[in-house]
Amino acid sequence: MDGFTPPTDLRRFLFDGRIERRLSLRVPVYLARENEPRATEQVFTRNVSPHGVRLVTKQKWSPGTEPLITPRTGEFPQPAQVVYCKTRERGGFYVGLTFTGRSIKWNELHGG
Repeated sequence: MDGFTPPTDLRRFLFDGRIERRLSLRVPVYLARENEPRATEQVFTRNVSPHGVRLVTKQKWSPGTEPLITPRTGEFPQPAQVVYCKTRERGGFYVGLTFTGRSIKWNELHGG
């Protein structure tokens, strides 16, 4: 290995784009467009980290869109940004969000 090539573990993080481990956790949340905060969709997370989440939605979201995500436990709305939106074979879309504000402690919301 030369002095310019990062170690294997570091390369994986650099190219994957995330350092935090994702947890497969199903947490009920509300998802709303920032310009229509009262028109919410009730969805469940698929996997989570303190700074991002993957969920399934019926709506198509464009990357760069900034929705609000609110845990159904009564937390404040959390601003996010859509990283990707992929069509599901069974209908709907997988949406990846990164949080633009504070991080979320999912284990406290899930009760574990």
